[in-house]
Amino acid sequence: MLRNTDKFLDDQSLAENARSRPSLTARFCANRRGTVAIEFALIALPFFLLIFAIIEVSLSFTAQQVMSNAADDIARRLRTGEITAAAIKADGALKNEICPKLFMHATGCPDLFVDLQTYTSFAAVPLTLPLNSAGDVDTTKLTIAPGGASTINQLRIFYRWPVLTDLMKHRIETVEGQGKTMLFSTATWRNEPYL
Repeated sequence: MLRNTDKFLDDQSLAENARSRPSLTARFCANRRGTVAIEFALIALPFFLLIFAIIEVSLSFTAQQVMSNAADDIARRLRTGEITAAAIKADGALKNEICPKLFMHATGCPDLFVDLQTYTSFAAVPLTLPLNSAGDVDTTKLTIAPGGASTINQLRIFYRWPVLTDLMKHRIETVEGQGKTMLFSTATWRNEPYL
């Protein structure tokens, strides 16, 4: 009789365990193994997009600053007469002066465009950029025509900066369909009365 009672109690405990055992879904939700992997999978793409965007913007900002410094340097040399108008008017001479000063430039700087013009007054200096509807430089409006002593000049440098990350190209590009963003720098000055 005791054996029957023990068997009955064992059957009772098995039945209670079966009733209290959680379902497969409940067990899956309660299991905490692998949560770090799942959380990483959820945040990895936005995290890497943010990292790539930071790197891309940092590089283009650095290139913009370096180009601005190059424009200031060339403007100072033109203003003081160190570089003469005759030397600059030669085909590609001004571009060859600027190209080595740029950050991460391609050989020969095919995406570099320079505009240097003389104006009668500071009010006559244009305030708009020679860009077309696609955001690219309208090269028909660019000339190299520096003035002599005591003239008012403006140097404008345009550079199509390549967007380096394929993932970011369509979001960052300003020159439509080229995967590039337009960097721009300018300097306006009156030449010194050099001889």
